Amino acid sequence: MIFGSKGRKRFLEAVAGFESAVRERDAERSEHEFQELYQRFQGAGAQETAQAARRLAALLHEVPPGPRGTVAVIIGACVERGADPADCAPHVLDGLADTLAGVREFCERWAATGGGELPDPEGEQDPALFDRVGPGPALAWLTLPQWEMACVAMLNHATVRTALGTERRTGLLTALRAVQEASGHDFKCLHHALLVLDDEPLIVLHRPTGTGYALRMSGLGDNFQLHTLLADVLIGGGHLPGRAPSAAEAAVCRDQPGQVHTTGSFNLVSPTGEWVWNEGTPGDIPVVDGARLLVLDPPPYQRSWPAGRFFPHMTGDLVLERILAPEEAARLLAGCVTKETAGG
Repeated sequence: MIFGSKGRKRFLEAVAGFESAVRERDAERSEHEFQELYQRFQGAGAQETAQAARRLAALLHEVPPGPRGTVAVIIGACVERGADPADCAPHVLDGLADTLAGVREFCERWAATGGGELPDPEGEQDPALFDRVGPGPALAWLTLPQWEMACVAMLNHATVRTALGTERRTGLLTALRAVQEASGHDFKCLHHALLVLDDEPLIVLHRPTGTGYALRMSGLGDNFQLHTLLADVLIGGGHLPGRAPSAAEAAVCRDQPGQVHTTGSFNLVSPTGEWVWNEGTPGDIPVVDGARLLVLDPPPYQRSWPAGRFFPHMTGDLVLERILAPEEAARLLAGCVTKETAGG
């Protein structure tokens, strides 16, 4: 290990100093202690970061707005080093909700004061920005990328996603979409992370063979990942004809690092005939009678892409639970239409 126990102890001392300064509302000391905290983080070990993450997360709502986003990023980095995300996620997601509300106000004030292209939140800023829209909304806009990074670190974990709850998830997605519309920025990683499904039933119908399959999916960041795993489970499992992905192609879509070139095996289609784009997410698949229903057609042309995970730290899986009886598959297919559509 590069850093010894003395360096790790100094990190926890910095956490304690920062806690004290923040709770005493000593702005000058808080800034000094924050710099110490930031500098000493790299020297911390797993046990120290686990302790620090809990303490910093509990403190987060008291941290001044300026460094609050950076503290959230440090908490996210602690989680990536092994700290318990369940202890940290509620505080970080509360901070995200407040920041999204501030960004919505930022966009409204920006439009009301002449509009124009929004400043890059990660670029060099004109000091006049704070006078134009106000310090709170300006800081919300400038720190949203930090909150995105911290929240994705939390949402990489199934325990956080499943504890989020439908109402909370919907509220965050609604606020994020309002910001996306008002700002023209997609904040794609955060958006995709909030859309990830877990323990989600999926019915798949293969139109050429008339067969059907009940599966369950978890932790899939996009439909490229789903597409590869469908081919692995159904073709690789001997249920459908075609080219099965290699073991390496499937593994990087589940839990192994890196990317491996792959070729598509299907055209993903909704029950009403619209294409389900690989660039989208499994949440785009319509729900029919309590389960998402997807039709597999032959690919109209060859597609290839680097197989892997949209979120490199998120474990994904797709499990075959049962093969549908022929009459059940036939009934479901009878309710699906074929529609000629443009696109690729």
